[in-house]
Amino acid sequence: MSEGFMNGLLAFAGKMQSNKVLSAIKDSFIDNMPVVIMGAFCTLFQFILSATKAQGYDISLANVPGFGWLAGLWDMWGMMNYGCMNFMAVTIVFMVAMHFSENIGHAGDKTVPAVALASFVTLIDTRIFYTPEGGEAVNVATGVKNTYTNAQGLFVALIVGILAATIYVKLMDSGKLKISLPDSVPPNVAHSFEVLFPSVITIFIFGILAFCMRNFFSMTFFDVMAKIMSPVQAIMTGLPGYLVIVLIMMLLWWFGIHGPNVMSAVTTPFMTAAYAANNEAFAAGARGSALPNIICTPFGSAFFSHTGSGITGGLIIAILLFSKRDDFKAIAKLAIPCGIFNINEPIIFGIPMVMNPLLGIPFFLAPVVSVTLGYILTAIGICPRFGIDVPWTTPTGILGFLASGGNIMGGLSQLLCFATTILIYTPFVIIANNQTAEA
Repeated sequence: MSEGFMNGLLAFAGKMQSNKVLSAIKDSFIDNMPVVIMGAFCTLFQFILSATKAQGYDISLANVPGFGWLAGLWDMWGMMNYGCMNFMAVTIVFMVAMHFSENIGHAGDKTVPAVALASFVTLIDTRIFYTPEGGEAVNVATGVKNTYTNAQGLFVALIVGILAATIYVKLMDSGKLKISLPDSVPPNVAHSFEVLFPSVITIFIFGILAFCMRNFFSMTFFDVMAKIMSPVQAIMTGLPGYLVIVLIMMLLWWFGIHGPNVMSAVTTPFMTAAYAANNEAFAAGARGSALPNIICTPFGSAFFSHTGSGITGGLIIAILLFSKRDDFKAIAKLAIPCGIFNINEPIIFGIPMVMNPLLGIPFFLAPVVSVTLGYILTAIGICPRFGIDVPWTTPTGILGFLASGGNIMGGLSQLLCFATTILIYTPFVIIANNQTAEA
């Protein structure tokens, strides 16, 4: 491998990790992760604890004699899920503006996220129309549809969060719009006047944009972004595009760089949007192929990163069964507890997998085969589509079972894909028996 290529890859990874925009996006989704997981568990509990036979669900604790009272909690789980999932875009625009303003030198300025949120809402068409039979549409009320605030509004939230923070910070840093008050004025009041004009101008810019799009083009910024991002979303959540992402992440790992962390700012918005659409459909009672997306966040957890990137749990088992090298066996035994919970740094840096010409082959091949097989099983209906985002540390088998809403085929499909990775790693472990520990 040429030194130029290696240096170029390392430079690419470094730029991705240090990019202020991508860093803000990544940190925002990480901060919001507990809320998304809570929403997912609310959906899970709604159906495995509170669903009743009257609603068409036989497998639920509420149908067990003595536990009928759990049916009364159905609405509670639904309300919490709504609070967690249907305002995701609102949360993200707030957090992205906050993190990005910190990255460009305005840490602690609490006005920035408020301005970004106001700018985001400004772009929403709050008119609610009623069209009488044979008549023209009439604006009868004002409200906000959840299609603006849920995952469908994520890409607008990301753009507005970055743009609003950029405009606001540039206006603040210019120093030309600052209103200075006497020292006798309380600091919090003085700050409100200092940021007044930058805040007003930023929101006004988005107001002009919303007005022009609505009155001259009869559409919203959300409509424009949906048309632009739709083909990109299809590529990112289709099998060929997803496999390219998998290979990039594995290539970074092979050089010792945390591939998923580097790529998360790019992949997370698309995977989260796909998952949120599935979760919404799942909560509405849809199952199997009725869920809109195969590839989404829990699909990646189930078929790409189970037991860790590269699915090195397959390597651990292959080593324990077929390796004659004491160094491999010692590392594999130490890595078992971490591998169960999908953490594989002990294997990656202990074997090591980094820059390993022999084991690097199955390291790339295992996740590609697992993802492809998982996709095929899902496409033909053997594995259910996933509508619940389970924590990525959930052990293999259990994760697939829970992500599918308690469908045993979700767990068995994940275990089958894991079994194939053992077969992939085995011949390379046997070949490695002929190498010395120093090789």
